[in-house]
Amino acid sequence: MKNICIFGDSVAKGVVYDEARSKYVFLKNCFVNMFAQKANLPVKNYARFGCTVEKGIEIINRHRDELLSFSHTVLEFGGNDCNLNWREISCSPHETHLPEVPLQQFKETYLKIINIIKSAGSTPVILSLPPLEPEKFFKWVSQGLNRENILKFIGEIDAIYRWQESYDTAVKNLAKIHAIRLVDIRDAFLKEGAYSDFICRDGMHPNEKGHALIHKLIEQQVLLPLRLNHQES
Repeated sequence: MKNICIFGDSVAKGVVYDEARSKYVFLKNCFVNMFAQKANLPVKNYARFGCTVEKGIEIINRHRDELLSFSHTVLEFGGNDCNLNWREISCSPHETHLPEVPLQQFKETYLKIINIIKSAGSTPVILSLPPLEPEKFFKWVSQGLNRENILKFIGEIDAIYRWQESYDTAVKNLAKIHAIRLVDIRDAFLKEGAYSDFICRDGMHPNEKGHALIHKLIEQQVLLPLRLNHQES
């Protein structure tokens, strides 16, 4: 079994919000670290806080020559791509406000990333987006802002969930169309029912309990098949 690498944003980097310390911290028991320990192989983590597919493709191209040494390259993007400038929305709710990376551009760039990884000789694995918890997220992003104006723009708080879900749908469609292994984090969270328990106070980052759930899913869908393939070879 060869090594594995991962590119993505703060979720893959293991960033959580520590309520006791009122700040973001790196979780020691994040799903990437737990996977590396359970699999007993190093996982090179190239994820970056705030990363979008546009920043991600730059990072991947810088490490393109290294990809052949990784049997699998895990991708986790979308959470920052769909985000909006809430301060600008608060000031001008009737104006047009684009996301960090518009949806069509997101899909096109994500496909380029997939093709780069394939051409480099590594096998891509895609993680879906963990669901936003809209009530928590709205309270978080609207702190110190005009919440009434933000609601004028989005219509209703649940629209935040559906907006982010459209990026998740795009990720899943890419995986299906191009026959890429998909680890459906979102589905696993939603099956828990009260998935808010797995999300940090900010409504977007999985907490320690959420990372444990992601690890369990990856262990079942990635680690076990890898081990079986290794034994057969």
